[in-house]
Amino acid sequence: MATLEILRSGPLALIEDLGRPGLAHMGVGRSGAADRRSHMLANRLVANPDDRATVEVTFGGFSARVRGAGREGVAIAVTGADTDPAVNGIPFGTNSIHYARDGEVISLGAPRSGLRTYLAVRGGIDVEPVLGSRSYDVLSAIGPLPLSSGDVLPIGVQSDEFPELDQAPVAAIEDDVLELTVVPGPRDDWFVDPDVLMRTNWLVTNKSDRVGTRLVGMPLEYRKPGRQLPSDGANRGAIQVPPNGFPVILGPDHPVTGGYPVIGVLTDEDIDKMAQIRPGQTVRMRWSRPRQPFAA
Repeated sequence: MATLEILRSGPLALIEDLGRPGLAHMGVGRSGAADRRSHMLANRLVANPDDRATVEVTFGGFSARVRGAGREGVAIAVTGADTDPAVNGIPFGTNSIHYARDGEVISLGAPRSGLRTYLAVRGGIDVEPVLGSRSYDVLSAIGPLPLSSGDVLPIGVQSDEFPELDQAPVAAIEDDVLELTVVPGPRDDWFVDPDVLMRTNWLVTNKSDRVGTRLVGMPLEYRKPGRQLPSDGANRGAIQVPPNGFPVILGPDHPVTGGYPVIGVLTDEDIDKMAQIRPGQTVRMRWSRPRQPFAA
């Protein structure tokens, strides 16, 4: 069986697939790849189904050695943040297919822009699933543990279901201001002026993670300070506003319920963009449609 031996994990390397849906009633969130598009593209390049597990690498610094791959080697692809991927020190292009042979080392440097990179291997990372998924949830600590040096990852059986792609054109990751589209509500009427969310240049803080992206800027003001909200179901992309007025955009490992009012929700198209934004970057938002007026 072909394997990947982890030599360096970088700041954080996780095994992720498309998550474990349908378990919120048991208190288990979906989790899964933070940048779903990059995850699926990496799988598509190496002819995997979308749900095969990849390695999600945060801010590069990752390397792994191919073992037991035979003469032909294994097909690999790297997507997401461009980390100048290389095999045995020889670079190959992001968003393209490459072959790594037995004993060769796959390495990812620090990304020039973006935050998360996805490494796919044809056949997928075949660790034991937990509750139907190979994803690690950093909030609940469910799933295969974060990778560390010395870990050995089995590679699954190759699928002939899809053809391989040589390369795929992908838009560059924003490295300055990120523009996001927000669907208003359901609790926008809790705020004195919800449009502050649109008028403010929000700064991403270094306390952001897969649970949520924390922003600072002009604080939003509750219409009735001290008012309590019963816990609601939480969704990825929801923008919660705690009493300090600084929004938190929920990520893939968000809790299944939340007690802070949700002023709006990112459109599904923009949710994956959040996976690539770094602390220190600026976020601007716009409503997807006019908000409904509410009574004073």
